[in-house]
Amino acid sequence: MAGRAALAACGLGLALAGCGDAAQGNASTSVIVAASAASVVASAAVRRGDDFRLQGELTQGGWLRGHAPEGAVALTLDGQPVAMAADGAFIVAFDRDSGPTAQLVAQRADGAPVSRALAIAPRAWKIEHVGVGPRPGSVPSAEFQRRRATELARINAARAVNAASEGWRQSFIWPAKGRLSGLFGSQRIYNGTPGSYHSGTDIATGESGTPFAAPADGVVVLAADQPFTLEGRLLMIDHGMGLNSSFLHCSELLVKEGDRVRQGQVIGRIGATGRATGPHLHWSIKWGKARLDPILFTGPMN
Repeated sequence: MAGRAALAACGLGLALAGCGDAAQGNASTSVIVAASAASVVASAAVRRGDDFRLQGELTQGGWLRGHAPEGAVALTLDGQPVAMAADGAFIVAFDRDSGPTAQLVAQRADGAPVSRALAIAPRAWKIEHVGVGPRPGSVPSAEFQRRRATELARINAARAVNAASEGWRQSFIWPAKGRLSGLFGSQRIYNGTPGSYHSGTDIATGESGTPFAAPADGVVVLAADQPFTLEGRLLMIDHGMGLNSSFLHCSELLVKEGDRVRQGQVIGRIGATGRATGPHLHWSIKWGKARLDPILFTGPMN
């Protein structure tokens, strides 16, 4: 793992505590913000609890968990509402193609806003230039489009579920161990035309049937026993607060829709169903519409 990304901070006082690296040249930045005299450079007028407390990966494909200032009744990120738990805790995240800045604003009951400007570090994505057009079959047929519409409707309905789960608070674990055969954010350029970037992390174990586990607590919101055209047997888990995981190409699903699962619980078996060239687990994470890098939730695979 290599690369460092500088992070600029402003607002009521941001304390930076170390930088993390992402896989194979993708730079990330870890930020820890604590509302204490030891870590926050603030004016005497700013009391403990009057500012955000944040921790996470402030980079493209990254995330922040934190607590809103005391007395906050509403929270927005770039003007969009963000859910808060009863204790003021929340999670926000940044898409693979996120811009360089974001604005986090908490509204107090007395009407006074507390604003924090965030600098989102860029990533050096793995880009491959290919001197040919997209492979045959990448142009959808009429039958594919018919089936795909139904599949996408199920996927979108699953992502719209707001499950009561505390998994979003947890430190995620790897669902399986193996070779990382596909990196989040990598992309091919075909004769100058960008293809879709890789939306998750691929874990190859060498054979079908290898069990995989839930990376965090959650509720099963989609369990497609009949393989989808692209994803194959697809499993989706809602970790709460808009954060969800998807597991593609499974050979077998061991849970059903509505089941509550615990971190480390075996939930399926790796396969090669759908559009896959060999057995592997494609694991993707989304927060709302933002696509996120799983390795920024787990750290390197040991």
